[in-house]
Amino acid sequence: MTPGTPAPTGPARWIGVAVPIPDPYGTELQRARGALGDPLADAIPTHITLLPPTEVAGPGALAAIEHHLRSVAEAGAPFRIRLSGTGTFRPVSPVVFVALAEGADGCGRLQRRVVSGPLSRELEFPYHPHVTVAHHLPEEVMDRAYKELASYKAAFTVESFSLYEHGPDGVWRPRRDFYFGKDVPAG
Repeated sequence: MTPGTPAPTGPARWIGVAVPIPDPYGTELQRARGALGDPLADAIPTHITLLPPTEVAGPGALAAIEHHLRSVAEAGAPFRIRLSGTGTFRPVSPVVFVALAEGADGCGRLQRRVVSGPLSRELEFPYHPHVTVAHHLPEEVMDRAYKELASYKAAFTVESFSLYEHGPDGVWRPRRDFYFGKDVPAG
C-alpha cells in the first residue's frame, strides 16, 4: 500500500492500515490513477497509509492486531484533512501523490499509535502522509500526473481508519473499520 514496501507474494497473510479517502474524492482519485494507466488503480483503494503492507503470522496474531487497533481508535478523535496539489518522492521513490495541506499532524499522531504494540516495526522511509496517484510508471506519465492533479483540492473529516487485507487476487480490501471514540463490531 505504500512505496518502497515489497509487494506481497506467496501464501502469507498481508495486512495494511490506512485512512480511506471518502467519496466522491476516493473515486475521483482512483479514476485519475486508472486514467494514467497505473495497473494498481483498481487493486488499491484510495487511502493515506498508516501501516504499510505487513505480514501476519495467523489468526491469533490478527486477533491481537484488531484488539490493538480498537484501543487506538477508542483513544482517538476525528480530525480534518485538506488535500491540495501534488508532490513527488522522485528520485528516491517513483511516486506522485496528492499532498495534505492540513491533517498531516493528525495522521502522524495516529500513525505512531497504530505502529506500536503488535504492529511495532521499523519503516523503510520516514512517515509522510500522502495519497498516491501514480506509482512505478514511465517518467512522462509521472510528470503528467504531477501536472494534471496540481490543482486538485478536497477536504473531509477523518472519523475512522481501516484494516485492509491483501486478497489472493492481488486486491486490497477493507477487513474492518475502526471509528474514533467507540468500538464498532466487525461488519
